[in-house]
Amino acid sequence: MTFKYNNSSHSKKVVSAVLAGMMALSAGGAAMAAESTETGQGQTAAITNTAAPTSLFSDIKVGYWAEKHVYKLAYQGILLGNNGLFRPGDAVTQQEAVTMAIRFMNQEGQLNTDTAAALPTNMEVGNYFKPYVALALQLGLIDKTEESTVDVSKTSWGQKPASREWITKLLIRSLDKDAEAKAQNNQSTGFADNASISESGKGYVNLAVSLDLAKGVEGNKFNPTGSVTRAQLATFFSRGESLTDTKYPNTSTGYVTGLKDGQITLVVDGKAVNFAVNSSTPYFTKDSETRASATDVKLYTKVMVIGSAGGASYVEVVDATPQVESVEGTFARSLSGNKIGIFVGENYETYSYDEATAFIDQNGNAIKLSDITADSIIEVQRETFSTDKKTVAIRVKSGIVNKSDNGVVAEVSTSGKTIKLVNAAGATEQFAYNDNLLITYQNRIMSVADLKAGSAVKYTVNDSVLQTITLSQGVEQSVRGTLVEIGGNQSTLTFKREGGSLEAKLLTEKPEVIINGIQDATLNDLITDATNGDQVELSLNADDQVTRIQVIGRQMEPMNGVTVVSYNSKTKVLTVLDNNKKPFVFTLDEKTKLDYNTTKPTLAGLESILNDGRKLDLTYVGTRALSVKVIYKYEGTISNIDTTGRKISVLSGNQTITVPYTTAPTVEIYNKSGASLGDLKIGDKVTVTLGANQDVVQKVALNTVAQFEVVALEANSRIRVKSDLLTSQFYVDQAVLTGESGQTITTSQLTAGNLINVTFEGATPKAVQVVKRTLAEVTAVDASSVTLKQFNGQIETVPVSGSVKVVKSGSTLTSLTSLTVGDRVEMTKDTDNSTRFRVLTVMSKQFWSYDGVGNQILVKRETTADTNYRFALGSSVFVHQGDNTLSVQSLRDNDNIVLYLLNNVILEIQKQ
Repeated sequence: MTFKYNNSSHSKKVVSAVLAGMMALSAGGAAMAAESTETGQGQTAAITNTAAPTSLFSDIKVGYWAEKHVYKLAYQGILLGNNGLFRPGDAVTQQEAVTMAIRFMNQEGQLNTDTAAALPTNMEVGNYFKPYVALALQLGLIDKTEESTVDVSKTSWGQKPASREWITKLLIRSLDKDAEAKAQNNQSTGFADNASISESGKGYVNLAVSLDLAKGVEGNKFNPTGSVTRAQLATFFSRGESLTDTKYPNTSTGYVTGLKDGQITLVVDGKAVNFAVNSSTPYFTKDSETRASATDVKLYTKVMVIGSAGGASYVEVVDATPQVESVEGTFARSLSGNKIGIFVGENYETYSYDEATAFIDQNGNAIKLSDITADSIIEVQRETFSTDKKTVAIRVKSGIVNKSDNGVVAEVSTSGKTIKLVNAAGATEQFAYNDNLLITYQNRIMSVADLKAGSAVKYTVNDSVLQTITLSQGVEQSVRGTLVEIGGNQSTLTFKREGGSLEAKLLTEKPEVIINGIQDATLNDLITDATNGDQVELSLNADDQVTRIQVIGRQMEPMNGVTVVSYNSKTKVLTVLDNNKKPFVFTLDEKTKLDYNTTKPTLAGLESILNDGRKLDLTYVGTRALSVKVIYKYEGTISNIDTTGRKISVLSGNQTITVPYTTAPTVEIYNKSGASLGDLKIGDKVTVTLGANQDVVQKVALNTVAQFEVVALEANSRIRVKSDLLTSQFYVDQAVLTGESGQTITTSQLTAGNLINVTFEGATPKAVQVVKRTLAEVTAVDASSVTLKQFNGQIETVPVSGSVKVVKSGSTLTSLTSLTVGDRVEMTKDTDNSTRFRVLTVMSKQFWSYDGVGNQILVKRETTADTNYRFALGSSVFVHQGDNTLSVQSLRDNDNIVLYLLNNVILEIQKQ
């Protein structure tokens, strides 16, 4: 819409009023800026009126903390936007707030431009707002005496930012609760800054808080002189609607009697009203600030719809409890005149129904009245919000079903012995089954475990119990047995079922082989033997081919501490003596797992050291050696250190092993140079490495666990880490790496910021475990659990058993009760597997600037001597205002912020 300005006084006033009206309650002083064009000449302005928005404001995204309140009031015409923007963070002026209050009270019909001229001289407002302010004075929304003392030397009364206390008074008066508020003026508000609240404002604050219309800010303060943003004001008035019976022309509240695609039907004041809805219609519920979905609207619940011409612009569930009553009885028969007869206890009663009544079976599927058999238990549901109490549904609760049908398996519950099926008509049915259920596929008997969701079946039901299920196509299934043979071309597999029968199966081209402790296992790693073969679980596809082989048990025998007698490299025959000097003969082959003091063992390398007297650990099946380990070290806990007799005893498993030393062995401890035997103590976990002849101690490595934060990944499996602000680096190429859930990972899957527990053998990392790191706010705590609100908004109650550590203010405490609601914490597992909460340090500051290069922020110094004004930002710092997530770049000079830090690194910034 374009307006051409000219020198006509009348034209200028019309243009000014239209512009100001469209920009009322837009950002800051935009309305007054529009009025300044009144003196311009020959100018053209294009302004878009968004007083009745049909789509979301571009600056109010889905999930914004005040989205619900902004859109409810926008569609009711109580607040407006400008050019598709709402500008939720802008401060509200007094003239804008008054305008909104008049619309909130639905009093725009009482506006009078003549009375606007009689405003007090100090109450200067824009032309558009004059009638609203004049009416507000008449209605007592603002007090002329109070406003006469306002300082308007720097800013006009209308353009003055509305304070929190001033808005509280305006809101309470607009709810016609002025007398209630004044009655509480002599009571303390309970806020820390109670003395800063005016004596005439205390009652209004008390009442607003008790009505849940206003809340305090950080530090239990009310901040009476603080400004109010447009989003906050929308929230105040939106919540206030529940306390008033004001009617808005385009707002309807009633009970849902119809839900169809694209339409909601409400009974409003006894009349049915239809509203069109679509995929962009916003849905909310009374008790939640976040969006709901169309499925949250249920029949016979109380709902508010804002819209016009039969179209819903906003839908809110006011009361989610269906307004129905139920009567249960035994179905007798249908009667003429659209009635049914049922026995309720010993009484015979009749109930009417009409074309809108739903007939439903026990599975929730629509049926006809004629489908209900005599003696079925039924439930009659009637609405309670009208005097007619119409029957809305007749539901079969239990009845006899005898049928045959085709369908698809939806869900199998072995605990409840029920199977849910989608029948040929597309309806979902659930039936019980017992041990007599016959399941077949191509004349083969199957088990319930072979039924998978999505399986096409034919089924029969007798007396409401499943009798037969015939699979229409093959399904994946699992079988268990003993592995007997792998075919010569590795295309077939023979196994003995747990029942004892031999079976042969075809293998797919590359079946998956899973063997605990063997990475990337192949068919060659499997042990086949009619008696001692691997116990396996085979996964079969729909074509009955083996796709996966998982070893679930091995019959191998261990033999530890044997002594080599001889080894023949041509025949691969190894002769050994056990601890009782009894001889045994084993054969080695390319499948034998080898372990000696090297990172890449080979059979040729092992053969060179299998000399007479060499000590070995091995495992075997029959005469086949499955693994051979040259004993070059012992792992266990120190049970004795005899420096006089020069020997060390280690408890390894259930065996105590004592090894002598001639010269003091090397002692290796992570992060300690020059360690000696004196640094070790009884009970320490160690790895004792032997000399070349396996007869003396060469090195003792203390096994320790330390926790680090990953700083960076470097070349050749080297990582840089930090602990307590100290940075170090080490290689993890020989370590077993696992993720948060225990899954195997690679070095490249570690990322900066990961918290890791590293198990060291001396100075060598042997295992790296990624530790789950939860950053959250404590919302509830007791002796055995903590409820946390994570940065993504997810609420989690964490049960805590066993030992616990709470690191707070430099002290380590051992009780959850040392946590308090509102604490920001980092929850992890410590190196001893105890649950650890580190409470973040809190600082209130004023923002100065953001250094993107150094990834840090600078805050205002409290004194010229203050050097603590520069802070590093965490890799995923959470910046927010309320529930609204912000970017650090959105912070502005002088913004009041609260910092939450761990080791002097900011993890959370809360804008006030």
